[in-house]
Amino acid sequence: MAERGLRAPAWLEELVRTSPPPVPWRDVVRFAVTVPAPLALALVVGGGAALGAGVFGTTGALAASLAPQAGPLRDRLRRTAAAVGFGAVGLLAGQYASGGGWLPVLVVALLSAAAAVISAVNSAMSLGALQLLVYTALASGLVTSLPAAAEVAFFFAGAAWATLVTLVQAATEPSDPDRASVAAVFTRIAALLTAVGTEGTDDARRELTTALNAAYDRVIRTRSLAAGRNRQLSELAGVLNAAAPLVEAAVASVRAGVPADPHDVTAVHALAAAVPGTRELPAERPPALEEGPAVRRAVRHGVRLAWAVVGDPEERAGAAVPALRLPWRDRLRDLADRTLGSPDTRDFAVRLTLCMTIAEIARQLLPIERPYWVLLTVAIVLKPDFGSVFTRAVQRGAGTLLGVLIGSLLLSVLPGDAWVVAAMAVAAGLLPWARGANFGLFSVFQTPVIILLLDLAAPGGPGLVGARLVDTLIGCAIVLVAGYLLWPQTWRAPLHEALRAAARALDGYVGAAFADDPAERRRARRRSYRALTELHTQLQRRLAEPPPISTRAAAWWPVIVQLERTSDAVTEAVIAVRGGEPAPDPAQVSVLRRAIRGLEDDVRAARPPDDTDTDDAQILAEGVLAPVAREVDAARRLVRDAAPGRRPETAVPGA
Repeated sequence: MAERGLRAPAWLEELVRTSPPPVPWRDVVRFAVTVPAPLALALVVGGGAALGAGVFGTTGALAASLAPQAGPLRDRLRRTAAAVGFGAVGLLAGQYASGGGWLPVLVVALLSAAAAVISAVNSAMSLGALQLLVYTALASGLVTSLPAAAEVAFFFAGAAWATLVTLVQAATEPSDPDRASVAAVFTRIAALLTAVGTEGTDDARRELTTALNAAYDRVIRTRSLAAGRNRQLSELAGVLNAAAPLVEAAVASVRAGVPADPHDVTAVHALAAAVPGTRELPAERPPALEEGPAVRRAVRHGVRLAWAVVGDPEERAGAAVPALRLPWRDRLRDLADRTLGSPDTRDFAVRLTLCMTIAEIARQLLPIERPYWVLLTVAIVLKPDFGSVFTRAVQRGAGTLLGVLIGSLLLSVLPGDAWVVAAMAVAAGLLPWARGANFGLFSVFQTPVIILLLDLAAPGGPGLVGARLVDTLIGCAIVLVAGYLLWPQTWRAPLHEALRAAARALDGYVGAAFADDPAERRRARRRSYRALTELHTQLQRRLAEPPPISTRAAAWWPVIVQLERTSDAVTEAVIAVRGGEPAPDPAQVSVLRRAIRGLEDDVRAARPPDDTDTDDAQILAEGVLAPVAREVDAARRLVRDAAPGRRPETAVPGA
């Protein structure tokens, strides 16, 4: 007890916890060379105009360098185009957001509302919306001798330089990221089969789910370019679909505790090596198993199916998934539902507009130096798809504090501009590594880059250090109060909605599991496990909040584990039916689905149990459905135990 008394609160430990990410050496070199290059060229040319051009060139290079993330080249270019395009709009709009009066307030408010709606379109547009606000804030306070058109032109020139370097890096990458993502699925299947009977099965299954989500996102959702490329992506999608029986069999093996045949593990590793072309797949696939446990025979059957598709070009072409193209009216309707028609988007638009408006008023009224940093802080922190607002505000404040100290120390000791550019190269090179850790560490190295850049454009005195820190703290305070504390629904809704979404996906999986449509069963299983992945993500975000939010989130952890067990039980039942067990009666399936919908109602009600609550799905279920019903009943009991007003100590691990 004494040792525990010396420890920090669990939510604070979660807030600062990070695992050292691997060093992406290729990205490190790209950032270190690309970002400071325009500024270095301007210093060589000399003159005030050249320096201004170098500053905006480096600004464009920074935006275009930060935009791409791991994935297919077309996705990287799409994110780069969104970041650079909206950043240029922000540079122009920022000319009208400077000075005093109500016009800058109106401009900032309108741009904030537009950015919130744009963020809901997709991840690339979300990044673009962030750059719109960031460069609006920068342009409102950064004054140079260049005309606005020249600033934007040099910004585009720097972005074009960074994009060229990104293309060179992509052309020299050792492997196709699409094929690598599919190969990773087979690698994770082999890891799960190896982990059967050990304590690592839960982690191995979650890693398999993550790999499946990433592979489908990269392959299926992005195959819409040239015909040749489209055919290759369609075939890779067919490989993923052909792997579905093997995935189901591996999950069932874990549930049954039956180790896989070592030959099957070796065969899955061979599939993983054959997909990216690392090694040729042997012509003879493993023979069928006629004896042994049903799940072991199911694993061998799944291996043989995947082997036939991966190893035979004709089979692979036959398994290719045609791209689904919705009519333009349906696409517009879906876009409207995700933007203006979404209550979450409208709520976020109000929060973002409120916070940015307060920040703009503070910029005009508070006697602080370079006050546009307040706008920058609010725009970066209040991003809905970047994780917990509270976490980002705290990490941003702490990271910027350290970054300001580092940047200011460098400015005080470096003897000349050339050394400043060298220090900027080092800090920029650390950005891709820090981005993989957490938002605070990223701010530690991003802040010196910006400080060094802006100091060359508009040198400041020693007081700028304290002013920068004060601006950051003001921005974080605005977000915490006006964007967080005033909206209690944001403390709870994401986790509860994720729980209900997981229950709905589980209901759909049970409905499709015993139907005669294998493709729909495969899609339903994928939706169920994807919903569980999102549920884990929301839980980790909530655990980094202060009490009582983190303690309430921790109470749901046993429920999440039980939902995973229930999905695995459905998969095991599918394998059992495929192995010869009688298919369940449709009436019993309906009873089980009614119990799962009751589980969703329990999450929505979030109330302690009473005398009207019954858990009788197990009593009414027979055959392969009995284990599933047992897991559903256990999940319902755990949901009601986790409700406010009845939270036993055993239901709150880590609180």
